[in-house]
Amino acid sequence: MSLPKLRIVPWLLGIFCLFSLCMADVHHYDFFVREANFTRLCNTKTMLVVNDSYPGPEIRVHRGDTVFVNVHNQGSYGFTIHWHGVKQPRNPWSDGPENITQCPIAPGTNFTYEVILSNEIGTLWWHAHSDWTRGSVHGAFVVLPAEHETYPFPPPDADQTIILQSWYNEDFLQLIRNSLLNGQAVKPPNAYAINGHLGDTYGCNDTIFRMEVNYQETYLLRIINAAMNEEKFFSIANHTLIVVAQDASYVNRFPTDYIMISPGQTMDVLVCANQNIGQYYMVMRNFHDSGAPSNNNITTGIFQYKNSVGGLNTNASLVKLPLPDDSNAANSFLRQIRNTRIRQNPRFNVPRRIDRRVYIAISTNSIPCTNPECIALTGRRFVAALNNVSFDFPTVDILQAYYNRSTNGVFTTDFPQQPPEFYNFTGDLAGVNPNVTMGTRVVTLNYGEAVEIVFQATQFGAGGSHPLHLHGFSFYWVGTGSGNFNNVTDPRSYNLVDPPLINTVHVPARGWVVLRFFAKNPGVWFMHCHYERHSSWGMDTVFIVKNGATTKTSIRPPPASGMPVCSGA
Repeated sequence: MSLPKLRIVPWLLGIFCLFSLCMADVHHYDFFVREANFTRLCNTKTMLVVNDSYPGPEIRVHRGDTVFVNVHNQGSYGFTIHWHGVKQPRNPWSDGPENITQCPIAPGTNFTYEVILSNEIGTLWWHAHSDWTRGSVHGAFVVLPAEHETYPFPPPDADQTIILQSWYNEDFLQLIRNSLLNGQAVKPPNAYAINGHLGDTYGCNDTIFRMEVNYQETYLLRIINAAMNEEKFFSIANHTLIVVAQDASYVNRFPTDYIMISPGQTMDVLVCANQNIGQYYMVMRNFHDSGAPSNNNITTGIFQYKNSVGGLNTNASLVKLPLPDDSNAANSFLRQIRNTRIRQNPRFNVPRRIDRRVYIAISTNSIPCTNPECIALTGRRFVAALNNVSFDFPTVDILQAYYNRSTNGVFTTDFPQQPPEFYNFTGDLAGVNPNVTMGTRVVTLNYGEAVEIVFQATQFGAGGSHPLHLHGFSFYWVGTGSGNFNNVTDPRSYNLVDPPLINTVHVPARGWVVLRFFAKNPGVWFMHCHYERHSSWGMDTVFIVKNGATTKTSIRPPPASGMPVCSGA
């Protein structure tokens, strides 16, 4: 009986695959980006938003779908949109980072992005990728299971997006422009928000986000950290959270009282409304492990049972939440995140033999400045670097220069693939030269190479942890540790059995992480710290993956309608 089975199975698989492709849908959205007034902290400000809402509209589609988003710039300055965590196979043209894969959408013009989903599943998000505009221009991107596909857990009764945000009374764009002009860091936010609501801890009668639930029902929370520079602890009083996914990939489920989520990351969490009927605080606060200024604000929402009466069942200050500097709590949570080999996940494929190793030391520091505004203050400006190279954004975009083979003066391919000097990265830095060079220096990868990246935190500047994000890929987080990475002994501790598949990784203070992936997505892909202040100071680089040998392994042509025009061209 085995022979007929061998003949039938490929045929059935082919029909199934064809059927699945036919079931994929095409969606169309319009984003009208313009200024609107918002009142928070007893102060009214004007800020750029999408479709007059903060946060912006949610995109909700199924796995494998294609989404066309026509972005109309009705504001006063240019910007771009990035589809965070969408790999965009062979399609860097719609990835979005300004002057990396496109130039800004100018005021009074529009541009249509083609967002191509592949194997992503769960929660992603979209945000502006120009200066600090993402502070107000962002929203959720929900990828539901495909038709005839199920969740790998009992289906929830409902889901709810939870976006964690930074609130400034000042204009986001003006904040970073002033910072770069005077060479100083942007101050911490005035407050934080959950889905646009500041809650009841800031003393200004601001609105509070309420999530209404039914007793004994289970809810899937889609949590997005859209904060500008802050990692977050998040919890719901008296309720257990069950983590089921991170960065649009399922993980081995585990219960927890709290999560720790970095800027750029997403987490899918189940919560059962199984406590006494009432109202319970959901709370967030910063996790902060560097010498940079921060605050200890607690921001609240309400997990509210239907038909509940009376006040809240607990005080926000009594909710079990780690202290802001509790690195042990952060690391304890992160250690529990493991991949799960289920059919709903992308095929497990961790590189074992490595073709390309890139060792990157992360640093912040200050250097002498030359402009009068900066000289009048301290004479020095903040700068950030990878392997002592601080990224200098070009005035035309790298993708078009690369695709058109007109790279002269736009970028160079000599990004150092190891630190120029090895020293005690996490210890005493006395006598170590802190100077950096400015440059638009990129890494080139051959198609199909097995890549390993080591990110090493250093104690230069304020030290601390960093959330590093790579466009165009999900990668396996195979290793982490404290101190200086040792390329002889530390690989013995790698997790090659069930490493998480993510797109943004937390690099611990005074420690290191290791990532692995196959370079099978040709294009120009940005890599940067998701602390906006660090990215603005130069903690960025670009990976260019060369074309393979076939059309199907090469960059798609640019859209026939054209790309936004570069003012610096």
